[in-house]
Amino acid sequence: MDPAEDRDRRGISVRSIINSAGIGLALIALIIFFSVFTEHFLSPNNLTNILTQITINMILAVGMTFVILIGGIDLSVGSVMAFAAVVAGKAITLPGLGPVELIILATGAGLLAGVACGLINGLVSAYWALPSFIITLGMLNIARGAALHVSDAKTIYSFPFAFEEFGSMLLFGIPVVFLVALVLVFIAWFILNRTVFGRLLYGIGNNEEAVRLAGHPVFWYKVAAFAICGLTAGIAAIVYMARLNISSPIAGIGFELNAIAAVIIGGTSLNGGRGSIIGTLLGAFIIGVLANGLILIGLNDFMRQMITGVVIIIAVILDHYRAKYMSR
Repeated sequence: MDPAEDRDRRGISVRSIINSAGIGLALIALIIFFSVFTEHFLSPNNLTNILTQITINMILAVGMTFVILIGGIDLSVGSVMAFAAVVAGKAITLPGLGPVELIILATGAGLLAGVACGLINGLVSAYWALPSFIITLGMLNIARGAALHVSDAKTIYSFPFAFEEFGSMLLFGIPVVFLVALVLVFIAWFILNRTVFGRLLYGIGNNEEAVRLAGHPVFWYKVAAFAICGLTAGIAAIVYMARLNISSPIAGIGFELNAIAAVIIGGTSLNGGRGSIIGTLLGAFIIGVLANGLILIGLNDFMRQMITGVVIIIAVILDHYRAKYMSR
């Protein structure tokens, strides 16, 4: 290997480590701050609450990472989650079937609804080369309207007991739904770091034309990224139902903003081509710890929203300087 190339590769590796370490240090600093200034932050019950509360955002952020890596964005995941939850809720309350059949049917229906919305986002955006934020903004309204229409604007409830029990189950003190999210993070990490598909997603974000000239079907890779994002919205819908034992057509409002925030705070560039799923995991933890800690301090909803907004803006500014540093 050429010595200059070796130095460059080692330099990029060191910068990546520094970037991930910086996010981890920020999370540790938040934990220390809230541990000192609040009484119950490190209590077992509160730690369990944090893990439970960040689960849905973590799942949505995993899918959002795939989309942002190719230089896109999905503003519809909150509404798609609500639509998938309503579809699954309708399926799980059908008469004449046993609990196991209902749970399988509902899970499949919810995941299919999420994937379908993601495919539409990807196909329209990629085929006509339109900005994804416009297409997904349209899907945001379509999915929300569909959720309200399918449910007749009513909350769906009365799920099988086994389904409800899953949402509150603990394994060695850790919520099972959080463990599901962790498995999803591992799968996403493997895809992005150990498969050709994942490497090509990075390549599309860095230089789409180069990937196309190399003979790869960029169109289908972009569609697949949005389909994965839709799939994770469907998974989040099932977890949401299991946790709260309801399917509400107004669920997920603003969830897309938290998912985007977790991805950007985690170091994934809005321009695409750079980022990691581990960073997204840490970003989701930062969002969750911040929200929980601010509640324990006693801040009202308005102040919490303001502080979260400031954190998002700071993260985008840091992403700007991080991009300049990584390009050296």
